[in-house]
Amino acid sequence: MAKPSTREEFKDYCLRRLGAPILEINVDQDQLDDIVDDAIQFFQEYHYDGIELMYLKHQITEEEYTRFNESDDTSTTPEPDSASWLDRNNFIEVPDHVIGITKVFGVSSNWIRNDLFGLSNQYFLMDIFSFSSGFAFGNFDMSNYYMIRQYFETLDMVVNTGALVQFRFNKRQDRLYIDIDKTRMKPGNYLLIECHRALDPADWSQVYNDSFLKRYTTALIKRQWGQNMIKYNNIQLPGGITMNGRQLWEDGDNEVKDLESRMISDYSLPPIDMIG
Repeated sequence: MAKPSTREEFKDYCLRRLGAPILEINVDQDQLDDIVDDAIQFFQEYHYDGIELMYLKHQITEEEYTRFNESDDTSTTPEPDSASWLDRNNFIEVPDHVIGITKVFGVSSNWIRNDLFGLSNQYFLMDIFSFSSGFAFGNFDMSNYYMIRQYFETLDMVVNTGALVQFRFNKRQDRLYIDIDKTRMKPGNYLLIECHRALDPADWSQVYNDSFLKRYTTALIKRQWGQNMIKYNNIQLPGGITMNGRQLWEDGDNEVKDLESRMISDYSLPPIDMIG
């Protein structure tokens, strides 16, 4: 099938690209599964179509509140100093498919954007409703309002009121560390994160039909095929055919390197402030 939509169809497509069933592709099924997993992981981590921008909401639980306040880890340095160090367990578990987090919002309310009486909304109302001109949209200075809002956001970030949160995240841990005053972590409060989530081919079958993923996986299988046959160098087979495993490996390896280079230059998102 030219448009694979399942894992098995995807593997069969890549094998046909290499000559199957006319040629016997000397790659074990376990090796084939490993190659598909590696290719999908590379696609998710580097290709702009392998991820999606998401906003995920989480409600603080009693267990997380207890961990934030009472379960610090202690480590001690060797003799003769024997100094003790405390490491806060101020983390929240995040789903495995989250590969990067850019922003964290809403740990606690704040005086800048909390409600109708917050500083941001009050400035907006005062600028639109003026005592001199009444309901004056015509006198509303959008440029000035935009600059003031930027100042409010900077002020909110500097004083760390809880709406914009300092955090740490590593995708190999699946833990979001919240670096704020632990008294702000109240059970029942909501946490909102702006993140990038990997697309799971089991849920989004069109991933298997991506042109780059098909070419990259085929090149990986070709390199593995050559690796399996690399000891058969210039071996004469019946019928006058010569087997050159090293040449097959070199061709596959060059294709893989070329595609990985193109991934970085053509298909990757530009560097941004994403922690992950």
